[in-house]
Order: sequence, then structure tokens, then C-alpha cells
Amino acid sequence: MFHGSIPALVTPFKNGAVDRDAFAALVERQIAGGSSAVVPVGTTGETSTLTTEEHKDVVTLCVEVVAGRVPVIAGAGSNATDEAIDLVQHAKTVGADAALVVCPYYNRPNQAGLEAHFRAINDAVALPVLLYNVPGRTIVDLLPETVARLARLPNIVGIKDASGDVARVSQHAALIGDAQFVQLSGEDPNALGHLAMGGAGCISVTANVVPDMCAAMHAAFHAGDLAAARAIERKLVALHKALFCSPSPGPAKYALSRLGLCQPDVRLPITGPDAAARETIDAAMALAGLRT
Repeated sequence: MFHGSIPALVTPFKNGAVDRDAFAALVERQIAGGSSAVVPVGTTGETSTLTTEEHKDVVTLCVEVVAGRVPVIAGAGSNATDEAIDLVQHAKTVGADAALVVCPYYNRPNQAGLEAHFRAINDAVALPVLLYNVPGRTIVDLLPETVARLARLPNIVGIKDASGDVARVSQHAALIGDAQFVQLSGEDPNALGHLAMGGAGCISVTANVVPDMCAAMHAAFHAGDLAAARAIERKLVALHKALFCSPSPGPAKYALSRLGLCQPDVRLPITGPDAAARETIDAAMALAGLRT
């Protein structure tokens, strides 16, 4: 269903507003670079500082630009279940192929609360949903046993796992069994290992900057050419790290600005990378073979 390199798209800004033209051009670049799907308004899309109107507008724009060429997995998470349902319903209404729904953050639900949250979304909207587990941001961890119960629901089709624990791939598979359930890495440095454990792909920050190289790494792995996949990954590993050397998505937007693709602007409380971080990003881009 979903596989390969899937960028968690940045949301470019210009003069404080969403830069719709730059966003459309970035989406076109992803399709041309071989990305197998796109994710608007996820964490990297600064969804937490977009208004609800902006959030919905970016999803709508993404669906319009993609025009059915690759799947659109719309970010639709909230720490309020009713709001998450509204965002998933909007994604369905405008033609997105799936929704990416993060675990509720800040209010710290237990496993029963997490399960009830995702069950409510499953029951409310007939749209494929990818769970999104990122304990470093939400402070709650969607445990494999809970994932396995949710995987039995008709609209819960997979997970983006950013726990950092690649063993989760095997744990999920063992608990879920033969049912089709898509496992995607949420961390670029773990993407190749995640594939080796049985994962299907990666929802990627790095793919914003180098969509073609990320897509090629996944393609090489799935073609059975592990040596080629490793060779590409060695060129990218410094960039994976550099894109988090200051709060994301500041580094990704800076890198894209160096390529002339959008402004480096981020919204407070995120600030852009300082001079030392910019040097780190520039060096990593050079190692990846990018000319700025």
C-alpha cells in the first residue's frame, strides 16, 4: 500500500504566510525525484504552528498538485480526539489517500486512552489511517501490544514508528501475524535497518533535500542490491544527522534555501539554525554531492 521513500514535506513560508507556489514546486520535485508518496502537514510541515485553516489549505493544495500521481498521506493529528477526527474527515473530503495521526501529545494518555483515541477515529471516518508513534515529542509510547489491537480495525493500516527501536518491526509483525500492516520508519538514520527488519519504507525528513537519492536507496534495497543501498546511505548519513542539529525543520528549510527552492523561514517558537549549525548542514550537503 505505502512503501519506499516518502517525504514529510516542509511547509514553506514567505512574509509570514504559506508560500503556495514554493510548496507546489517542492511537491513536483518530489514526484520527479521518485518519491512514492508525500506527507503534507506532519511534524516537519510545522503543523503545530499552522492555523486549522492553513492546515486544511495545505492538504487541499497538496492533493490538487499531486493529482493522483502518488498517494497523499495527510497529517491529521491532534491531542484532542474530536479535532483529529475533523482533520481526518477533511483529508477524506478533499481526496487524500490516507491520514497520518500522531499519538495525542501533552495530555499524556495511557494505553487505554491511546487505543480509545484511535478507535474513535477509525469508527468516525472511512479513510486509511497510519498511526504515528514519536515518544520523543509526545512523551507517550504506543506500545506494540496496543498497536496489534489497533491493527485489527478496518481503517488502521500501518504505523510510522519514530521510537528509535528497530526491534519494534519484528515485535509488531509477531503480534499482528499475517494481516497486512504497513510499517514505516520515522527516522532517516534507521531507515535501512528498518527495511532489513521487514519495514516497507520511511517517512523522511532528508527526502525534502535529496528526494532522488532517498528513493534510489529504497529502490536498491528492494531490488536486492544491498551494496548499492549501503553506498547511498553512506553519502546521506551526515545529512540525516545535520538536519536535526538544530530544531527541525529549520535545518531542512535552510538546506532547501541553499538550493534556491524556498525561503528558510520557520515559525516561532522554532528558530533557524545558527552559524555553526549552518556550517554543519553545508558540509553534510557537500558530502551528499549537492552543489549550493
